[in-house]
Amino acid sequence: MKIMVTVKRVVDANIKVRVNADNTDVELTNLKMAMNPFDEIAVEEAIRLKERGDADEVVAVSVGSEACQEVLRTALALGADRALLVKTEQQLEPLAIAKTLKAVADNEQPELIILGKQSIDGDNNQTGQMLAALTDRPQGTFASELKIDGDEARVTREVDGGLQQVDLKLPAIVTTDLRLNEPRYASLPNIMKAKRKPLDTTSPEELGIDTQPRLTTLKVTTPPEREAGIKVADVAELVSKLKLEAGVI
Repeated sequence: MKIMVTVKRVVDANIKVRVNADNTDVELTNLKMAMNPFDEIAVEEAIRLKERGDADEVVAVSVGSEACQEVLRTALALGADRALLVKTEQQLEPLAIAKTLKAVADNEQPELIILGKQSIDGDNNQTGQMLAALTDRPQGTFASELKIDGDEARVTREVDGGLQQVDLKLPAIVTTDLRLNEPRYASLPNIMKAKRKPLDTTSPEELGIDTQPRLTTLKVTTPPEREAGIKVADVAELVSKLKLEAGVI
């Protein structure tokens, strides 16, 4: 079985971002970049499936600028067999990314595609679902457990009411949630070996994909700061404040 896993280059999750001077985007200059945390979980799960003998090959795919080779090399160091960069300087919307990934999947024909449930920059949580619709594959989103049994994948999903279990006929698409696994760290020997693993490059134009944006960002602003809380002396004062100031009946 071949697994295709997607990775995205985003601002490091530990860094606090700020809006740029002209309010068109967040300021990215000189910021530390890293693999999207949910994609780290996706890569880890793909590698574990290969280690358990459920998969023969893991292919890492990223869509973005030349700098995305950095996160692809990280995926290779973690255990992916080869990588593919769909190179573009555009800021692609989820639909354009899903169309691009569909074109890659049509060429690679993976039995399983694993994506992070969302990226921490756009925070859209759309690409996996759109890719499932475009490829007409069954999907298991927000996965907290994944098991392969022959030509079926059993996915335990995180839902509002608790957990839901679904059986998917392969080929299928799975998006990962936080509880699925704990990503490993790449060892120095594997980082060195990753430099010799194949990393190919293509483009949306070569794949025949229309990536023209359909949305326009009008303005980016920071959220308003929360007002400081107050201390109340007793429950009676708390109830009074809730009624008179918070409008709670």
